[in-house]
Amino acid sequence: MISIIIPAYDEAKVIAATLKEFVTGIAKKEVEVIVVCNGCSDNTADVVRSFGEFFKCIETSIPSKANALNLGDSIATGFPRFYLDADVVLSLDTVRQVASVLQTGKILAAAPSMCIDTRKATWIVRAYYDVWQQLPYVKEGLIGTGVYALSEEGRKRFDSFPQIIADDGFIRALFKIDERISVAACHSLVRAPANLAGLLKIKTRSRLGGYELRENFPELKHNEEKKYDRAFLETIRKVYLWPKILVYLFVNIIARLRAKKHIRTKGYSGWEKDESSREKVSI
Repeated sequence: MISIIIPAYDEAKVIAATLKEFVTGIAKKEVEVIVVCNGCSDNTADVVRSFGEFFKCIETSIPSKANALNLGDSIATGFPRFYLDADVVLSLDTVRQVASVLQTGKILAAAPSMCIDTRKATWIVRAYYDVWQQLPYVKEGLIGTGVYALSEEGRKRFDSFPQIIADDGFIRALFKIDERISVAACHSLVRAPANLAGLLKIKTRSRLGGYELRENFPELKHNEEKKYDRAFLETIRKVYLWPKILVYLFVNIIARLRAKKHIRTKGYSGWEKDESSREKVSI
């Protein structure tokens, strides 16, 4: 049986769209889905329970994603094991494809490729993602897809999830390039923020996570063997992308400045959450 762990913090608007993809798999006893509602002030747990007792729902008053992941891990029984953000849509067929890659034993960590839904986003947001998705670092996977999966052997690589922002960055850094893979044949659906303000919140949090990861686990940086400067220069040579590249650079500069200011004033706690991508989803 494949285990899917979903930490959920006030995700009542979107969690149903995520869970409905796994109903068939649960009925066939192909997957177990564990939702950990952490520090929720809305009715996320009620939405989960409305799907029936076969979806396991855990509630904790601690608003911590890392704690939620560890709680889910403590009762999960299957492998490969998926860790999925509550606002990301992942089809059962995608789960099967990623799981089949891990079951070969050659790869320890895997994620689907990423499809970003920008239909409700402004031009600035779409422009940013048009550039961001072309970067080799992003194409290598386990970053930004909202989901990653580990084989049983891969899960042995660490004890428990550390209390850090970038759990996906931590997982990616644990494995060498030939131990992890982005499965191009399938994808996760990630909703883009609707506007620049939402995008800056997401990217500021991403920068905070990156800084915190390097500060707490400097020994893991050796697993990022490739250099990406040349690849970005190749992107710059595409003249038609220049207006979008300016947007990309602007967002990155502002996110870096905001992240460093946040560290000075608040440390690594209290980061902002984008709500513009969390309009209630009809199913």
